[in-house]
Amino acid sequence: MNVVDQAGRVGRSRRRLLVAALIPVVAVLAIRTLLVEPVTVSSDSMAPTIPPGAVVFLFKPAVAAGWIRNGVVVAFASPADGRTAIKRVIAGAGQRVAIRDSELFVDDVAVAEPFIDHSRIDGTYFGPETVPAGSVFVLGDNRGVSIDSRDFGAVPLTAIQGTLVQGTLLTGQK
Repeated sequence: MNVVDQAGRVGRSRRRLLVAALIPVVAVLAIRTLLVEPVTVSSDSMAPTIPPGAVVFLFKPAVAAGWIRNGVVVAFASPADGRTAIKRVIAGAGQRVAIRDSELFVDDVAVAEPFIDHSRIDGTYFGPETVPAGSVFVLGDNRGVSIDSRDFGAVPLTAIQGTLVQGTLLTGQK
């Protein structure tokens, strides 16, 4: 075997090794960019459902798939400060939202919210307000401290980054 053949084999081996190393990196980047992204929750607006510091995973294609509906937890760039906000969709386009003494009403029908501690938000009133076309109305589960659609209005569907993947809550607690 001559030196040229040996150098060619070494070069091909290095290229194969480089390709083999790059494939998993490209796959992870593609999955994170297109499908699922981890997000750390920075506020207590969804507590106790999602505590601050928890890591949740967002399913990005949910908007295109038409999976945004009442009760789903979504992430979007907050109109208040541009940071990623995580809130629960309460109502969609054309629905009428009101809060009367901490009880949520959508289209004048009381909505059961077992994840809300009503004793912490007693005396809260809002609306009624109709959700504009192409938007959703979002609220934090911790209504007493949440900055949400009551403050910045309905969120356009185009602003939604994804939905919370059920069962992906990582609190970091032991």
